[in-house]
Amino acid sequence: MGGPLAEEAFAVLRDVCDGLGIDHRDAELLRVRSNAVFKLRSEIVVRIATAPNALTRLPMVLAVARWLAQQGFPAVRPADEISEQPVVHEGRVVTFWHYVPASGRPTTTELGEILRSLHLLPVPPVALKRFADPLAEVRRAVDRSEELTPCQRAWLRDRIAELTERWSGLGVDGSPVLLHGDAWIDNLLRCTDGHVVLCDWDGVAVGPREWDLVHTYHGQRRFGLTAADVDAFADAYGSDLRSWPGYSTLMEVRDMYAVGIHIRNAGADPFSRRELPRRLDSLTRGEQHARWYMAEPVTVSQ
Repeated sequence: MGGPLAEEAFAVLRDVCDGLGIDHRDAELLRVRSNAVFKLRSEIVVRIATAPNALTRLPMVLAVARWLAQQGFPAVRPADEISEQPVVHEGRVVTFWHYVPASGRPTTTELGEILRSLHLLPVPPVALKRFADPLAEVRRAVDRSEELTPCQRAWLRDRIAELTERWSGLGVDGSPVLLHGDAWIDNLLRCTDGHVVLCDWDGVAVGPREWDLVHTYHGQRRFGLTAADVDAFADAYGSDLRSWPGYSTLMEVRDMYAVGIHIRNAGADPFSRRELPRRLDSLTRGEQHARWYMAEPVTVSQ
């Protein structure tokens, strides 16, 4: 994992850790997308946010994570022995978390069960954002991007406006709940003792439960999950989003949402620069089941 984003993240890691007296030697870069994520030898995970709204959002993320710990909910825990967080360095916002050694891939059944438990919790006493406009960050990314062509920018603006209007007309089931915000199977970790925990709470908010559920259904459309995976998820959660009248609109909104990170990162991240045209091409062609990738596809040679 290279490129300017990774190089910048390593520089931020060194400066912040040096300032706090934390040993960053042999730090391992786990991924670099919406966050650069490092694992230190001390079993601490360092997350360096790239999103423009990180400074206003991350104090709430930490507060919710601490509240979840008090509730005994299986989620990653902040490394509160590092008291000075979040740390802001040259426009980047840095948080520290306890590393969770993972063993094996969780199932969509486990994801459905843990989301059902999450959505039964009370809304925490934290000033969380209301999840009202899922495409707000995509809209800003389109306006700021230097990678999009004028035609792409115009198409995206029109499409985002259409989907935002359709989203605002959806009727959701029940009261707003505590949302994870990015409840994708890859954000569920199986610990070495067998239990699972949810990680990556950057999108935490209060809003319609349907937003947490759609990620798994969208995973079948774009990222290789099977119909059996989705059926198992729905059975475990206790309801099936496919029977909801707003399902089609929600899936289209999720499609557009999944383009935003690559619009924002395409200038500096080689993978985003390659993945963005794939996603835009399938959207403009109306291809609802074209395969997208979370990382570089693996080529097997004989």
